[in-house]
Amino acid sequence: MSDTDGFIDEVNDELRRDRMLGTLKRYGWIAVLVVLAIVGGAAYSEYRKAQARAQAESFGDSITAALEAQDPAARADALAALSPQTPTARATLDLLTASERVASGDRAAAIDALDAVALNGEVPQIYRQIAQFKALTLSVDTMPAAERRQGFEALTGAGGTLRLLAEEQLALIAIEQGEIADAVARYQALLTDAEVTPDLQQRALQVIVALGAEPDLDGTQAPDGGIVAPVGETND
Repeated sequence: MSDTDGFIDEVNDELRRDRMLGTLKRYGWIAVLVVLAIVGGAAYSEYRKAQARAQAESFGDSITAALEAQDPAARADALAALSPQTPTARATLDLLTASERVASGDRAAAIDALDAVALNGEVPQIYRQIAQFKALTLSVDTMPAAERRQGFEALTGAGGTLRLLAEEQLALIAIEQGEIADAVARYQALLTDAEVTPDLQQRALQVIVALGAEPDLDGTQAPDGGIVAPVGETND
């Protein structure tokens, strides 16, 4: 019986090998294609990454060359002549161009460049917010206070990166409109905001005092990281 069982096992093994070879002959090309697709996809991905790096480096070199001009207007023109490949690169270029336009005294052109970024839904929100903020601050002489107020209020949304700076601009607009009580209230809110920076806190203190009001400093974080004592008291 043992010889018979051994013979049957050998036959079964041969049959399994034959089936396996037949399967490989019939479907082996699929496995080859899968391997080739994986290898080819990885190679293409690396090629695209290398191409993107090369484009970014070339774009950076072009910006550096444009900024080497001595005259701000010439720098702005050189920047405007560049052709970025991505929306984010375009936004970065427009922000730089706007800065040079301001330096050259062409505020209207600077605002146009900033508006182009602010209205571009293809770029990250932070770029749009920065562009909107800068455009609004440059429009103090050309845009009614009510429109500027509306624009800055849109930037004070919860979690906005420029929230506190927008609040400061709203306080300045209140002063511009003679709304002193509102301005003091806004600056006081900045003093006690958990996210206020030392520089902004210091400006708020100075303006409140300049407006003839008394800052409410009880428990407020000092610019140096300590606690500001109430008026008339000193820190230990």
